[in-house]
Amino acid sequence: MMVKLFVDEKEIEVEEGSTVMQACEKTGAEIPRFCFHERLSIAGNCRMCLVALEGSPKPIASCAMPASEGMKVVTNSDSVKAAREGVMEFLLINHPLDCPICDQGGECDLQDQALFYGRGNTRYEESKRSVDNKPFGPLIKTTMTRCIHCTRCVRFMDEVAGVHELGAIGRGEDMEIITNSPSGLGGELSGNIIDLCPVGALTSAPYAFKARPWELSKTNSIDTLDALGSSIQIGSKNGQVLRVLPRLNEDINEEWLADKSRFAIDGLLNQRLDIPYKRNSKGKLEPCSWEEAFQIMTKVMNSLNPNEMASIVGGQACLESIVALKDVMDSLNVVNIDSRPILSKLPINKKERSGWLFNPKISGIEEIDNLLIIGSQPRYEAALLDARIRKAWLENNIQIARIGGGDQSSYPINELGNDADIIDKIFKGKHNYNKILDNSYKTLFLIGESVLNRKDGAGILGRIREIAKKYNNYTDDWNGIGVLHTEANRVGALEAGFVPGKNGFDTKGIIEGMKTKQIKLVWLLGYDEEITEKQSESFVIYQGHHGDKGAEFADLILPGSAYTEKNATYINTEGRVQRTYAAVPPPGNAKEDWKIIRAFSEYIGKTLPYNNIEQLRNRFERINKTFIAENSVIKSEVCDIGDTKIRLNKSEIKPLEINYFMTCPISRSSETMAKCSIAKNKLGI
Repeated sequence: MMVKLFVDEKEIEVEEGSTVMQACEKTGAEIPRFCFHERLSIAGNCRMCLVALEGSPKPIASCAMPASEGMKVVTNSDSVKAAREGVMEFLLINHPLDCPICDQGGECDLQDQALFYGRGNTRYEESKRSVDNKPFGPLIKTTMTRCIHCTRCVRFMDEVAGVHELGAIGRGEDMEIITNSPSGLGGELSGNIIDLCPVGALTSAPYAFKARPWELSKTNSIDTLDALGSSIQIGSKNGQVLRVLPRLNEDINEEWLADKSRFAIDGLLNQRLDIPYKRNSKGKLEPCSWEEAFQIMTKVMNSLNPNEMASIVGGQACLESIVALKDVMDSLNVVNIDSRPILSKLPINKKERSGWLFNPKISGIEEIDNLLIIGSQPRYEAALLDARIRKAWLENNIQIARIGGGDQSSYPINELGNDADIIDKIFKGKHNYNKILDNSYKTLFLIGESVLNRKDGAGILGRIREIAKKYNNYTDDWNGIGVLHTEANRVGALEAGFVPGKNGFDTKGIIEGMKTKQIKLVWLLGYDEEITEKQSESFVIYQGHHGDKGAEFADLILPGSAYTEKNATYINTEGRVQRTYAAVPPPGNAKEDWKIIRAFSEYIGKTLPYNNIEQLRNRFERINKTFIAENSVIKSEVCDIGDTKIRLNKSEIKPLEINYFMTCPISRSSETMAKCSIAKNKLGI
C-alpha cells in the first residue's frame, strides 16, 4: 500500500511504513543526520534531521516519524535552518577543537555538516567537559571526549555483530559510552564501528597518524583472507598499503568487513619474500638470481620421471597462476597435482560441483526458514556469513540447528550432538529433526570443510544430498546444499581442474610419497598447510609471498605477489568470479606468480601460449566461459554428489580448529592479529 504526501510542495508516494526522511530523500532533498543508519534500528538521538510539519508546533525528527497520508513537510524553511543550527551548536558545545590531529579529519560527518548547517561561530564561553578514553582493544583507538552520543556503535554491536559489550551510562552531558570487557571488544566485526562513528571518537588504532584520506591512492579490489571475497577499497601511499575499507556489495558483505580482512594488512610488510632463495650444501637458504633458480629447477626436473614430480596449490593462489601451473604440469605429463586439503573428499568432476559450491548463495541465507550447520563454525570461517545468519534469525525467526558443536555464536542454536550417527538417523527418518524438516519450506544445509576432510566425508555428503532431496531442498529451483570453504580460491582451483590426473596422487598421497621417496620433487604454489616438517629428501619448490610454513622447508623459493599487488581472478565459495587489482608493486625482485611460471616454461622449452594477462584470460574461456566475466556466478547441476553406500565411522564430527586471527601467511605475519589473538585468550573465548 502506498502513502501520498507533499515534501516542499512536491507530491510523492512512498510505501506504507516509510519514514518522513525516506520520503524527503525520494524527492532529492538532503536531510542531515548523525544517529540514523539504514541498517540499524532508529534511535532518534541527534535531532539533526529536523523538518517542519504542517500542523506541528515544532520541528519533527524525520528519521523517527512515519510518513502518513496527506502530510505536508518542509525541509528548507528559515525555521528548519534555525533548528538545525541550534542542534549543531549544542553538539559542538563540548566537542574539542582538535581537527588538525584527528584521524577522522577529511572524512568526518561532523566537519561536513558543521560547515553546511552550523552557525559559523560559537556563543559558548564555559569550560568544555572531558571524558576518559575507554579500552576497546588493540583495533580501536578511543577519544571519547569527541563522542556525540549517536549510539551507532552500541546498536551495531547489539544488532549486527551480536556482541553485547557496549552500552551507555549516565544522562545528558554525563552520558558515556562504555564497554564491560576489560580486554576490548569481542567478536570478529568490531572494526565496523570505526566506519559508523560520524566523528573522531572511534578511529583505527593501527592506522593512527599514518595518512590523511586525500593522500591515499584508492583501489577497488576484493578480500582474499576468507572464502567470501568481500568487496574492499585499498588505501595506499608511497607503495605501502595503509588501510582497507569495505565497499558496498549487497550480494556478499553488504557494507561491512571482518576484522581480519580490515586489520591484517600490516602482515603484508612482515616476513616477505622479495628475492629467490636456494638451499646451499650446508642446509642454509641463501639468495640467488632468477636465472640461477630456473637452472636449479630445470636440472632437478630433467633428472626425474613425470610420476616422480608433484604439485600442490594453496587456497589463496589466484586463478591465473593455477591455470599457468597446470598447463606446465600437463606439458611435463605430471598427474600428481591437487588443490584440496589432506584427506579431502571434495568431488573432482565438474558435473558434481554442487559438492563444492555454496549453492544457495550468500544472499540466499535471507530466504531460508531453517538452517542445519554440519561441522562448521561460520563465526570463524566466514564472519560476515555468520552476520547474515544472525540477520536472517532476527528478521525471519529462522530455526538453527547444529551437528558437530563449536563455540557460542550470536544466535540460539539447537545442538543435535556430535555423532556422525545423527546424520544416519536423519537420513533414515528416525530422528526428531525430521519433524522440523517436514515443517520447513526452504532449508539450508551448511557443510564445513572439516566434514569433507574425513575418511567418510563422501558418505556424509551423499546422505545430506538424499536428505535435501527428500525434503525438496535439492532441486533446480532451490539447491540447499552449501559448502563453506575457508580459503579464497579453493573453488577456483577445483573449477580449473587442478586435481589428480589418471592414477595421480592426491594431497595425502603426495605428502606420503615424499616420505616413501616415490615423489622426489614437489612444487608448492602458496601452500602452507600440512607440510609441518621436512618430510624427506624430496626437492621442494615453494612459490609464494611470505616466509611461512611452506618456505621454511623449501629447497628453492620463488617470491610471488600478494593479493594487493596483482591483477588477479578469484572464485569465492558460492562460485562468483571476482578480481583483485594491484594497489602497490610487489617488494624487491618478487613477481606476479603467473609471470614466474610463464618465464620458467620458456626456460625449459615448454613455452606457454600467452604473453600477457589478457591472453591468459582468453585461455580461461576454454575451461569455463564464466571465468572471463567478472561478478558472474558459476551454476551447479543437481546430480548425485557423495556416496550413500560408504559407512560412516564412529568418530565425532568437529569443526575445524581455527584461530580466527591467524589463518594464512598474511594474518600470521601481522602484529595486529597477534595482539588480537592475545586479547582473545585473555577474554577466554
